[in-house]
Amino acid sequence: METGELACEKRATRPKGQSNALRRQGRVPAVLYGPTTAPTAVSVDRIELKTRVSSAAHVRLIKLKSSAVELDGKHVIFKDVQRAPVSGEILHADLYEVDLNRSLRVEVALKFVGKAKGLANGGILAPLERTVMVECLPLEIPDAIEVDVTDVDIHDVIHISTVKFPGNAKPIFDTDYPVVTVLPPTVAEVATPVAVEAVEGAVVEGETPEAGAAPAAEGAAKEPAEKGGKKPEAAAKKPEAAGKK
Repeated sequence: METGELACEKRATRPKGQSNALRRQGRVPAVLYGPTTAPTAVSVDRIELKTRVSSAAHVRLIKLKSSAVELDGKHVIFKDVQRAPVSGEILHADLYEVDLNRSLRVEVALKFVGKAKGLANGGILAPLERTVMVECLPLEIPDAIEVDVTDVDIHDVIHISTVKFPGNAKPIFDTDYPVVTVLPPTVAEVATPVAVEAVEGAVVEGETPEAGAAPAAEGAAKEPAEKGGKKPEAAAKKPEAAGKK
């Protein structure tokens, strides 16, 4: 794998506020440590550190350059990087020294290659993991682990145990977890309108009848009352006899 370089110098830890003074000078406080290295306070150039951190995906191993003999030539990886919550500027970095002849465990990105078979049927490729923990020598850390998804159909799953790892890199896992699958296509449900056959003169529930659309019989019964304000007398009542004197 590709190896980068990073200029690094020792720094003072006192007086209090020294870290802020370093940042004003364009440098970032950091700490160097490892299995056989006592924690050492160091500082690095802010712009150079930012460049190395952004390229850490393919430049995982960093070689230190320093005027201090005990630091110069050491190989490290970024163990942790602290950033400001709003600006995202790097505030502090942890540099972990590694032994080139001793295996270590690191997280490596997964890279999905090929066109999944299930995509032709409308499926959706769904990565379930983005990184994987591997164990290997520092100089053998892969840039990424390629996962071929060509034969993955809808509902098929690729598990970590079936992924091919380059060189001597070995995956570290307790359970055989899935890393990618193809989901079935999602179809939006469309409500089907219900056809309502209305009987002539009937009112469909939920609708307001138009003026004058009331049934004829009902309208005939109410019409006299609405005009005169009184109920009509019974039609069966006989008139007085015409010849009564």
